[in-house]
Amino acid sequence: MNITTPALLFPAISLLLLAYSNRFLSLAQVIRQLHASPERGLTLVDRQIPGLKQRIVMIKYMQGFGVLSFLLCALSMLSLFLGYEVAGKLLFGASIVILAISLVLSLIEVLLSTNALEIVVEDLQRPSDRRIVSDEDDEPADGRI
Repeated sequence: MNITTPALLFPAISLLLLAYSNRFLSLAQVIRQLHASPERGLTLVDRQIPGLKQRIVMIKYMQGFGVLSFLLCALSMLSLFLGYEVAGKLLFGASIVILAISLVLSLIEVLLSTNALEIVVEDLQRPSDRRIVSDEDDEPADGRI
């Protein structure tokens, strides 16, 4: 193995970290909009909060593992450059494993994100008089809870 093998992973990890940052910024924007919204007390919003909290944690770990993978890849290249082939191969292998963990966490975060969308779509499918109501109202218009 030579130095170009781990170097091939560099652009992929960089793009992945960029995508993770975009997911984080989008989630932060959604949370800030929900916080500023007058509909903050709606049951619909309340049902999404646990998923939002889980997504924050997932994105934090996705980014952490992605950065660790990038660092190990760089150390692998350095080891190979200095002639430490065994260390370079081990670091590169660890980098790939940690990158795979980051990708699995990304998949879990996407699944959590789609769950939040399913909650909104479910609310959209309800007739307007049966939509989830705010805490100010005790019951929906048709008497169902």
